[in-house]
Amino acid sequence: MATRKSDYGESSIRVLKGLEPVRQRPGMYTRTENPLHILQEVIDNAADEALAGFCREIAVTLHADASVSVDDDGRGIPVGLHPEEGVPVIEIVFARLHAGGKFDKAGSGAYSFSGGLHGVGVSVTNALSRRMEVTVWRDGAVHRIAFAGGDVAAPLASQGAGRGERRSGTRVRAWPDPKYFDSPAIPQPALAQLLRSKAVLLPGVKVTLFDEKSGRREVWQYAQGLRGYLAESLAALSEAEPVIPLFEGEQSVGADHDTFAEGEGAHWVVAWTEEGGLLRESYVNLIPTSAGGTHESGLREGLFAAVKGFVELHNLLPKGIRLLPEDVFARASFVLSARVLDPQFQGQIKERLNSRDALRLVASLARPQLELWLNQHVEHGRRLAELVIRQAQARSRAAQKVEKKKGSGVAVLPGKLTDCESTDVARNELFLVEGDSAGGSAKMGRDKAFQAILPLRGKVLNTWETERDRLFANNEIHDIAVAIGVDPHAAGTAPDLTNLRYGRICILSDADVDGAHIQVLLLTLFFRHFPVLIERGHVHVARPPLYRVDVPAQGKRPLRKLYCLDDGELQHLEDKLRKEGVREGSWSISRFKGLGEMNAAQLWETTMNPDTRRLLAVRLGDVDAAATRERFTMLMGKGEAASRRAWLEERGNEAEVDI
Repeated sequence: MATRKSDYGESSIRVLKGLEPVRQRPGMYTRTENPLHILQEVIDNAADEALAGFCREIAVTLHADASVSVDDDGRGIPVGLHPEEGVPVIEIVFARLHAGGKFDKAGSGAYSFSGGLHGVGVSVTNALSRRMEVTVWRDGAVHRIAFAGGDVAAPLASQGAGRGERRSGTRVRAWPDPKYFDSPAIPQPALAQLLRSKAVLLPGVKVTLFDEKSGRREVWQYAQGLRGYLAESLAALSEAEPVIPLFEGEQSVGADHDTFAEGEGAHWVVAWTEEGGLLRESYVNLIPTSAGGTHESGLREGLFAAVKGFVELHNLLPKGIRLLPEDVFARASFVLSARVLDPQFQGQIKERLNSRDALRLVASLARPQLELWLNQHVEHGRRLAELVIRQAQARSRAAQKVEKKKGSGVAVLPGKLTDCESTDVARNELFLVEGDSAGGSAKMGRDKAFQAILPLRGKVLNTWETERDRLFANNEIHDIAVAIGVDPHAAGTAPDLTNLRYGRICILSDADVDGAHIQVLLLTLFFRHFPVLIERGHVHVARPPLYRVDVPAQGKRPLRKLYCLDDGELQHLEDKLRKEGVREGSWSISRFKGLGEMNAAQLWETTMNPDTRRLLAVRLGDVDAAATRERFTMLMGKGEAASRRAWLEERGNEAEVDI
């Protein structure tokens, strides 16, 4: 054992340089099922040139040698020496993380609106490719550079452009390295859908896909934009006609707006149908957000407010029926394209937008336009209202059926439980909150319609070795079980879930070490004594931020309040602010010592609002049940101190240190 301990020393800490972090942990930067996403990074760069108004054609070629090239007729990547680094800019763009033109958004930045955020996009493509060749036409010359395994293989070389090469633009040809991907094959339907969406979102821009092996060429060019795309897609999904004509809107914010930057805005088309399939696609600065995000939530909120206002104004709502956002959105298809100055995505693959301001932006633009349209076209508004009310009535009937099943043998609910109004189990949420003070903020900040609060005092009992019939001797655990409506049970059994009162049970604790300890104790309780709740996806962990960063107004950007989950996110955010040109020290950092320090509005915005929070679902995953229980016994067992110490000493050298 002593020998193993001595292996963990100063030399055990590795500092990853250049693009090595990407090659060591590719899954942190991109999808690894296939190379499509790393190619999307190159396509997105060309699309950003079109979004900025400098590109009219994008061509993608699948070559016979498994390489892919992307051509555009934009401005061409700069090739001169970087004023600070002293190396060609094109080399920095492709061979260094956190470098690019999209950090410069002040004044006359190269990209006021772009999909880039993390600054690791096309450099990830380079890192995970066996070879990459880049050709740039710029300033009357042709410039070429080549990379192999992420490093420069052929330095930048320039020559005068021939008679047929007097153009501007960029060509990137990459050979993805199969060893980094589950499959080296590029899914052509997904690639075609991606390229088609670029053409839809960039009216007038010609987008081409050519496959050398089959000789097949596809070309997309739309003058009609989103409206024609949604109509065409709905016709393919269903023969049902929309209930009302397609509702289309587009608006940008002016220079004198108090909250949002000039040019921010959205373009949307929405259709409501009574039956058939639905199409729901959203984009941020041309980046497809397949997992949605705050811009979709903003569209939903704006449409709901407008329809609800119309229904109330015309007194159309039957007695006893309450409209909810899901009633308005249940039969809605939409295509949404948002423009956000500084988009914050969940992860590098940019599947979901997390920017909280985007919700208010889209909602504030969509609501007044739909309100005006509905009141100008009252008959169409009434037809839409009838559809929405039918959805609300169907939901209400389903909820009543659930309530009927729950009617027998209800236990007396805990006195400190602040329950919700709704009886819709699928929608209801219970927050197990650390501390009475945080519980107070949560009660004031919650949506009382569907969110319940149960404050917990102190550390919950470690129940790993507690017998099931002794659990209720602990008041906190008794209250949790009664509030949830499910009795403790063993793994592999089929407990009675007819009295389950909440579809989501959310653990809400401080973002510090003590909060993590409480999370572990509660997860131990659910894993040991309520395993079916985890198996069925009812248990979640809320992720409150540890820091708030106030960034002063600068250029087009208004005052910003940004939140960070931990020290790593804070460091990343500060690096990003420096690259944006924000003056060092001009931003202020507030550390939340606990949830109790957050006021109700902050707790709602960051942690409880379904549209803007970050909530982790607890899953068992593909694990060996016996090995998992053995590990839990070693970690949580009262008589296992020696085993825990030996395990830490033996495995300490496997700890990953992010430097």
